[in-house]
Amino acid sequence: MSFSIIIPSRFGSTRLPGKPLVDIAGKPMIQWVYERSIQSEAEKVIIATDDQRVANACHKFSANVVLTSADHLSGTDRLQEVVRGQSFQDDHVVVNVQGDEPLIPPEVINQVAKNLVHYKSAGISTLCEKIGNAADLFNPNNVKVVRDANDKALYFSRAAVPWSREWPSADDRSPVALKSREAIFLNSDFYWYRHIGIYAYRVSILNQFVQWPVTSNERNESLEQLRALDNGVTIHCQEAVANVPVGVDTQDDLVKVRALLQ
Repeated sequence: MSFSIIIPSRFGSTRLPGKPLVDIAGKPMIQWVYERSIQSEAEKVIIATDDQRVANACHKFSANVVLTSADHLSGTDRLQEVVRGQSFQDDHVVVNVQGDEPLIPPEVINQVAKNLVHYKSAGISTLCEKIGNAADLFNPNNVKVVRDANDKALYFSRAAVPWSREWPSADDRSPVALKSREAIFLNSDFYWYRHIGIYAYRVSILNQFVQWPVTSNERNESLEQLRALDNGVTIHCQEAVANVPVGVDTQDDLVKVRALLQ
């Protein structure tokens, strides 16, 4: 199996400015992500950034860095710009490892790449994990995925899907309704799944993806992967072989990750 990793790393962040360079146990965060990535089976690891300060920091730990446009609306666009400059074949697999995932397990990176190589009908592969409590299920920041019996993604949503018909109305936020939903969740033999934001793409699909206009589903949920589903791309989504800790999105996340890595 042959695959490459590209790590999009944008300097500007509304919630955590300068995020790639925040210090975690004596290293910038982007270095932690890079070091996890090179422990995988990838033949090439590239950091894609829009900022010279990030590039300079990456050169200090001898990473392969590509400076990209600062005008990209998403990490996928930044990813595809890097791919255009490489000599990858259309069927080459590229894994998008988020630049704010300093605890990403290398075996999970290998898993998502191997899945795409194995499932020839899929254009994209990604991962998920079981949701362990009702609070996470009803949290719109935790993206849920609905899959078929063959691990094909049917839909991604910020809502609590599939919705149990035994739950009170979604509009009912009373203490009684909330307690009722939690009780049903805890006593259910059904599993809900949180989407994990790591993707493997075939180069041909990645090149098509950036040409498609934003779809109404994507705009409504603010979820890029819905653009692929809306354009008929099969997304394979398997349960991750290892726990994937939360990424660093806020100052609170940073405090938690620092505590883990100190």
